[in-house]
Amino acid sequence: MFGREKKSGSPDSGQQQYQQQQYATNYYDPDIAHPATGEYDDDLHVECPPHTTQRKLVAKIDFRVIPVLSVLYLLAFLDRTNIANASIFGLREELNLQNTQYNTALTIFFIPYIIFEIPSNILLKKLKPHVWLSACMFAFGVVAICQGLVQNYSGLLATRFFLGLAETGMFPGSFYLIGMWYKRSEAQRRYSFFFGSTSLAGAFGGLLASAIGKMENVHGYRGWRWIFILEGLLTAVVAILFYFIIPDFPENAKWLSDDERTYVQNRLRKDQGRSAAERSIGVKDVINVFQDHKIFVGGFMYFGLIVPAYGYAFFAPGIIQTYGYSPIGTQLHSVPPWAASFTFAMIVAYFSDKLKHRFAFTLLPICLAIAGFGILITVHDNTRLQYAALFFVTMGVYSAMPVIVCWFTMNLGGHHRRAVGTAWQIGFGNIGGIIATYSFLPGDKINFFHTGYSICISFICLSAASCILYAASILWQNRVRDKAPRDLGLTEYEKTEKGDLSPDYRYLL
Repeated sequence: MFGREKKSGSPDSGQQQYQQQQYATNYYDPDIAHPATGEYDDDLHVECPPHTTQRKLVAKIDFRVIPVLSVLYLLAFLDRTNIANASIFGLREELNLQNTQYNTALTIFFIPYIIFEIPSNILLKKLKPHVWLSACMFAFGVVAICQGLVQNYSGLLATRFFLGLAETGMFPGSFYLIGMWYKRSEAQRRYSFFFGSTSLAGAFGGLLASAIGKMENVHGYRGWRWIFILEGLLTAVVAILFYFIIPDFPENAKWLSDDERTYVQNRLRKDQGRSAAERSIGVKDVINVFQDHKIFVGGFMYFGLIVPAYGYAFFAPGIIQTYGYSPIGTQLHSVPPWAASFTFAMIVAYFSDKLKHRFAFTLLPICLAIAGFGILITVHDNTRLQYAALFFVTMGVYSAMPVIVCWFTMNLGGHHRRAVGTAWQIGFGNIGGIIATYSFLPGDKINFFHTGYSICISFICLSAASCILYAASILWQNRVRDKAPRDLGLTEYEKTEKGDLSPDYRYLL
């Protein structure tokens, strides 16, 4: 199953011969979509170093990779969405924001955030993750502090723009990095834990805002300013520390011994094919990625859920406040739905990894989210039920999103396709953030935010339809490849360049 493919023809030049030698150890497992029952590498037949075990080494990777990136994204999401908490403590009034100016301030964040996703991932590979991610983190921490010092609407727009520019590499870069450390069948729990940092940020942000909001007029600053200043300061300080501890790619990991590093690379090569990490990403690589229709479908899968995700993140405090709570009570009541979403996401991830299946675990949470929005649209006189519906919304949306991103990302083979494809999915998907910022307008309160909830349901259905289309596409391609002859005359170098488009590659449903 894992034997070397027979080469055909001879290279036209010494350079091509060198490239083929470089990639001569490229293997693919045609049955990876139907793995054996071994939890780690029993199905890959990769020999583990004698001084450790598979479980211990994966646990070591978990400890070095996941917590650091989770804290990084927790702080990024906190600095991005704490404007919703600040608005409860007087931001709109002091800056005299009129009509949709608050919504515009939310929107401008997404302009650079969307545009620079792919360039950011290319720089991540070029500069190494610990350099690029820590630098971006320090930058958005400083910008967040500046956000607490603005004096007018123009200043708020400027800081929100540069916050989006600084944060552009956080999410796709972290997903890309995680995907280069784990097998496809074991990645979901790690992705969901990382993605769960958004839920923890929402919960932590509500608690923190309820405390910081009491610093009203300390040193002449209102409470909303202290929310930005203190949370931004925390981010900047942590970024300096993270420069020394953010992990790089497996081939550059100095905290692994030589045999451990070789083992990690071999297990990933058997699972996903050779990564082509040695070669830089060029314009041709980017163009080649977009010749695959599944790339666009993956973007719509994520795009459909971004609208309700940001709709809730930016406007939940305002929605909860309409239930009759005080500013402090509103912040505290925003915590439980976030906490519930984290717990439910980890349960979904556990069973998704255990069953080595993704598709059903996108649709089930999506149905739960639709039920939650359905209640919010139809029930207007029962605040307890309305509050309970927020749990359905967060548990559904924030559980389906990490499964969708993991499913799509881990089905992309090689550094080049994964770097570009992941950035595309996140970048295109975040266009939904622009839609979300105008979905809940101040004047819609009298209609119980009916327009916003309807928009969210529509885009959730778009995501569900895209998931079904993506599942059908990869099932069809797996069956075509199963029936095709094994030896198509491709060299190992050509298979590596194709990534998941190689005829030996099988997608995980």
